[in-house]
Amino acid sequence: MNYQQILNEIKSELSSIHYTGKVASYIPELAKIKPDKFGMHLHCINSGHYNFGDHIERFSIQSISKVFALTMAMSLLDDELFKRVDVEPSGDPFNSLVQLEYENGIPRNPFINAGALVISDILISLLKEPKKDFLNFIHEITGNTDIDINPKVFLSEKSYSYRNAALLNLMKSFGNIKNDIETVLDFYIYQCSIAMSCKELSTAFMIYANGGKRLFDNEQILSSRKVKRINAIMQTCGFYDEAGEFSYRVGLPGKSGVGGGIVAVHPGQYAVAVWSPPLNPKGNSELGMHALERLTTLTGLSIF
Repeated sequence: MNYQQILNEIKSELSSIHYTGKVASYIPELAKIKPDKFGMHLHCINSGHYNFGDHIERFSIQSISKVFALTMAMSLLDDELFKRVDVEPSGDPFNSLVQLEYENGIPRNPFINAGALVISDILISLLKEPKKDFLNFIHEITGNTDIDINPKVFLSEKSYSYRNAALLNLMKSFGNIKNDIETVLDFYIYQCSIAMSCKELSTAFMIYANGGKRLFDNEQILSSRKVKRINAIMQTCGFYDEAGEFSYRVGLPGKSGVGGGIVAVHPGQYAVAVWSPPLNPKGNSELGMHALERLTTLTGLSIF
């Protein structure tokens, strides 16, 4: 497969596409990002790296970090984890409080905000130094020890986190949050504020494409059974209330973030990351979704 030729074709098509998406503004620091940024990086298991655009520029990964948090929690708790968070698509916006009220404080899945906050609570209970340990895990799966948070995004997001605080308070009233609310909120915002490039994200997600093994040294980071389950949750829940649309158009497991990033995996083949800040009304990168749809169309391959 000539991936570079395919990516070049996608690049040439993007210049003629009129997009209507808006850069996330509810976190003021994200609103400062230039909307015309675009990067794409594909890391193939067999043949290496292919890319174009701003693929080595770091950006706030936001909800993409939820996949890493879930991975850590599953490695520590296994199936016991899912007594506190479900694995069903939500069909509601990522920051909705409605279902929590009806479902007794148990979030629908680990990738909506409520579910990710429960995962954060679990990690705080199990890890000695949650922030340090989380960042070290990112370093471990990328082989890159200089990845860190963007402190401006962290402070900006922390100043406007009222809804996440409301989610925590509601879940704590049902007994599903064990630690101090401010502590959980601080750790959750910390992980969302990590800055990575498309290249670094595609390397990190290689464990989900490669049966749980790091590609650069073949070390088993996660069991293949758990990788299968994480990929399944990405497929059904990775794009909030647009997961069905992403499956229909792209056909790969993946995860988006309001920083404009999307990472997707084709198990046994590649991991691919795109970054384009303007978001559609569902909170997913408009041009990023288009680029990934074109990728699976032009290759003729998806998981379906």
